[in-house]
Amino acid sequence: MNLKGKKIGVAMTGSFCTFEKVFLELQKLKNTDAELYPIFSDASQTIESRFGTPKLYLQKITEITGKEPIFTIEDAEPIGPGGYLDILVILPCTGNTAAKLANGITDTPVLMAAKAHMRNNKPLVISISTNDGLGMNLKNIALLLNTKNIYFVPFGQDNWVKKPNSLIAHTELLLPTLEAALEGKQYQPLLLSYD
Repeated sequence: MNLKGKKIGVAMTGSFCTFEKVFLELQKLKNTDAELYPIFSDASQTIESRFGTPKLYLQKITEITGKEPIFTIEDAEPIGPGGYLDILVILPCTGNTAAKLANGITDTPVLMAAKAHMRNNKPLVISISTNDGLGMNLKNIALLLNTKNIYFVPFGQDNWVKKPNSLIAHTELLLPTLEAALEGKQYQPLLLSYD
């Protein structure tokens, strides 16, 4: 499937260690001539980390998408009634966001965007990034894997020796995952090694 002209919501949450890879893949996505609509979680727009500052993230996402991100729950809610997105991807999707999504909690702009978008029976893609994916968050990932219209970017254990519960998506597979999700299919294989 061609992504040209597709309206794609890009929702970023606070797994800052993956932002560099995410921005690379978003540039590739933009190069397909898709129309990108950025959304920032509260953490993405406020937390400074060793990986960068909110000001830097805002600058990069605006350069790539040509649009200012959605920053508030109020501004994310119209995604539902407007129905203007073809697909929404949460990347990176932290364990915190995955847990809230799996349990129907809508307390950030990203979660409101996901809830609003899903009411239209359109695909939501998750690019997981969590240190407890095989721990406390495994049950939430399982719930999301079994939810209609939710698809995952293939993922694996990024450091099974030092962080045995950590799961990180293979963001380089974002484009084919989006293409498959738009056809109602999960891109396979879902589980991939990081060796």
